[in-house]
This record gives sequence, structure tokens and C-alpha cells, in this order.
Amino acid sequence: MSTFLLEIVTPERKVYAEQVDMISVKGSEGELGILPNHIPLVTPLKIAPVIVKQNGQSHYIAVNGGFMEVRKDKVVILAESAELPEQIDVDRAKEAKSRAEKRIASKQSETDLKRAELALLKAVNRIDVSARK
Repeated sequence: MSTFLLEIVTPERKVYAEQVDMISVKGSEGELGILPNHIPLVTPLKIAPVIVKQNGQSHYIAVNGGFMEVRKDKVVILAESAELPEQIDVDRAKEAKSRAEKRIASKQSETDLKRAELALLKAVNRIDVSARK
């Protein structure tokens, strides 16, 4: 079976770079499955896990928004932030989730509400991925 190179890069560092069989992502228009030799495309990504299929196993990576570029033999995800399950501080993510829920419940300004909703999505994404180690 053929593979392709998946690179996940944040402004700070390269989080992941390996040959994979397939990936599943949540793009702005819905879920996408990428296999080797996929047609080229660029799409924005939602805050959601990237599911990586490699040698018959699934791995999850917490990706918090960004863009994905698909080329013939390579996929590059330019993420705002990304973490492998073993890098996630679960207690910190749970605290962030709790803070975001409190900010949402207090119903302050529209800007604060949007920020709190984004923080909540990121925290839940991190918690979900860490549970799949």
C-alpha cells in the first residue's frame, strides 16, 4: 500500500512528520478523508482531532484550527496549535474548559462570548484526544 508524508506545523515547531496511509480531518465544509495521490487542494480546518491511519492503527492529534494543503505525495497542516496525546496537560485542559464554561454562562460582551466558545472548543478537543492515547 502506498503512503504519503504528513507534516503538522505550528508557528513554534514541527509537531508531526511521518509517512501515513490516510488521514481524516474536519474542514470548513465538512469531513475529509485523504488517501495517497489525492487531488491537490487547500482548505481551512476546524478545531478537531486529526485522525491518522498508519500501519493499521489510528492515532489522534489535537489540531486547533489552521489550513491543510494537499499535494500529490504530501499533506501539510499549518495549525494555530497542535498537540500529540502524550503532550497534553489534561488538568490544564480541564481548567480551561471550566473557565470557558463560566465565561459563557456569565453572558458578557459578544467578543468575550466568541473567545470563550473558541477556548471551550480547544479544551474539549485536547481532552478528547488525550483520552484516546
